[in-house]
Amino acid sequence: MPLSITSRPDRNFYILTLTGQLTLGPNLKSLQQLARTALESGTPDALIVEVGGVKYTDSAGLGELTILYSLCMRKQCMLILAGVPNQLRQMLELTRLDALLPSASDTEAAKRMVKSHAQKQKNLEETRDSDES
Repeated sequence: MPLSITSRPDRNFYILTLTGQLTLGPNLKSLQQLARTALESGTPDALIVEVGGVKYTDSAGLGELTILYSLCMRKQCMLILAGVPNQLRQMLELTRLDALLPSASDTEAAKRMVKSHAQKQKNLEETRDSDES
């Protein structure tokens, strides 16, 4: 089953939904192109990649997810994987990319993660500012 990708903006987020196989092939480049387009169209707080419908991932697919991470970091935007299937989770853990590519159970949980992270950053900045005073 080839990779199918849908994309949509959702307030301060951009959501990519993947179904099929995240494997080497022409559709894999489409993922990077859609992510670039999403990040260039504005500065979302996060790019959420729904991967619950991904049936199989190979090393090329894993590499593409790290490229998405790099694109997001350049734009100071979080990347969160939502609904990670067991096979992909095992690959992320085995390669230790699970530390680099945070995941959430679903899209709503990913949004809460982003909001929590933003609040922690704000508190950290306020603490830093009060320490400098």
